[in-house]
Amino acid sequence: MPPVAEFAPPAIALVDLDVALREQGYAVLASTDVAALAGVTPEALRALEPSWDDLPADTYLKDGGRYRRRRHSCFIAEGEALHQVPHRMHFQPVDYNALHGGMQRWFEPIAPAIASSPSFATLILALAKTCWKQLPRSRWHIEAHQFRIDTADGVGRPTPEGAHRDGVDFVAVFLVGRRAIRGGETRVFAADRREGERFTLSEPWSLLLMEDARVIHESTPILPLGDEPGHRDTLVLTFRANAFLGED
Repeated sequence: MPPVAEFAPPAIALVDLDVALREQGYAVLASTDVAALAGVTPEALRALEPSWDDLPADTYLKDGGRYRRRRHSCFIAEGEALHQVPHRMHFQPVDYNALHGGMQRWFEPIAPAIASSPSFATLILALAKTCWKQLPRSRWHIEAHQFRIDTADGVGRPTPEGAHRDGVDFVAVFLVGRRAIRGGETRVFAADRREGERFTLSEPWSLLLMEDARVIHESTPILPLGDEPGHRDTLVLTFRANAFLGED
């Protein structure tokens, strides 16, 4: 079987981020620009990575799979302040997630050492400020998800629900790491016309930032490169102005 073409991410310069979001509804940043946006060193972001080795299994997968591990915590950003709210469910309406929507899903929280890390907080606040430039709001309700998708059973599915929106205002997807896998291509489609782009995020802490109402996104399944299982780690942050999904 011939190899599938792999397209490089369409990374832009940090200075062009606001314009790209405004014009097309999504943008990709390389890791150096992510670190610059957050005002932290690349090493500070890399220091967060070992926590992905300690994610509990996702027990809610309706396809019977065992390929996803995750943690989930919620925060509120107001101005320059970020605070973590009491642990709560993750909820999506069926309209946005036909596979797992309508369920109150309770995942283990992000480890306190990560949730309280200064680099983690400044990263979230930097994204909140970027969202504010597109949609000025005084308060952002933020859900943070650590994901590991593995190939222990042969195939791992980063988005088992398929191409989707999340029902929020903005979605940030950070590629944290890839190990011994192929696949995992990111696909972004315009929500209202025939237009899309496909690429593979491979650089640790590179970012895809999207305005959720304007684009639909998915990631293709991953397969092991050799005999040993591999995995794909991501950090997903969602930003919603009015309330957390499920509260309104």
